[in-house]
This record gives sequence, C-alpha cells and structure tokens, in this order.
Amino acid sequence: MHVLIVVDMQNDFIDGALGTAEAVAIVPNVVKKIRDFDGIVLATKDTHGEDYLSTQEGKNLPVVHCVKGTEGWELNPSVAELIDEPAIEKPTFGSVRLGEVLAALSRKAPVEDITLIGLCTDICVISNAMIAKAYLPEVPVIVDASCCAGVTPASHNNALEAMKVCQIQVVNQE
Repeated sequence: MHVLIVVDMQNDFIDGALGTAEAVAIVPNVVKKIRDFDGIVLATKDTHGEDYLSTQEGKNLPVVHCVKGTEGWELNPSVAELIDEPAIEKPTFGSVRLGEVLAALSRKAPVEDITLIGLCTDICVISNAMIAKAYLPEVPVIVDASCCAGVTPASHNNALEAMKVCQIQVVNQE
C-alpha cells in the first residue's frame, strides 16, 4: 500500500496568520496530488489552544495560529473535501500519533512507500518525514517538493537538502 500524508494544509498556513504566497501557490498541486493518489491519504492538523502564547512554541513564534475550532485551524476547503479520514491533530511540529498510525497500517499490510506534502517544509513536513522514517525505517519516505512550501523559499530549500541527507527522497524539486 502507498500512503500520502498531507501535512497541515490549514487556512492559517496558506492565507491566514502565517500564510505566504508560496503556500497559496501550492494548493492546486496539493489538490491534484491527492486526487491522483492511489493509496491511503492521511492528513495532519496543527492544533493549539487559547494558551498558545504561553507555550514554548508560542514564546518562540508569537503569532497565534491554528487554534482549535477557528477558521484558521480548518483545512483548506479544496483539500478538506478530498480527505476521508479525520485529520490527526498534533500540538507539536512532529506527530508521534502519526508514527503510531503508520506502524499500525504496516501491521495490516506492507507499506510500500510514504509520501509527504504540505506545510511548512522546514518545520512540520521535515519533522513528520523524520518520524515516518523512524517508525518505518525500511519504507521509502518521499517528499514532493512541488506540493510543499516553507516559511521562506530559502528555508524550504534548506529543509529539502537536509531531508536528502537523512535518506528521504525529494522529488519534483525545481
């Protein structure tokens, strides 16, 4: 089985509190990738509470975003309509729960590969790619660069290069 992980394609990361032009630009690519994917599609959602600014992350990134129940926390509507399973909520960059879900899937049937797409390449995509690699070290982990955007174009590219060194395959990199 093939697994596609759609990381944090939420309104706040696309055109909301932490949105970027690059994030807006990848939405059509992400939608096409999900539509064309032959396998299991999982999604994650960055999830914070009203106390975000008092958390360690909030102290280092003092921009309130992805507060559970807000419009910014919701998946982009074009993406949401293509996701069948409930999104995995994660209060941190990387999701241990995602790793557990991947491990459970691999106990049911062989996982041939895991592809990650979404936001932000340099924070949550790289973190979850490393978790996927840690939970299923013999399964190829792939990141489709054309379906990812970082905080900046430079940090996006730095993350792609870091993932390559960690034996994560990067495809469709310009």
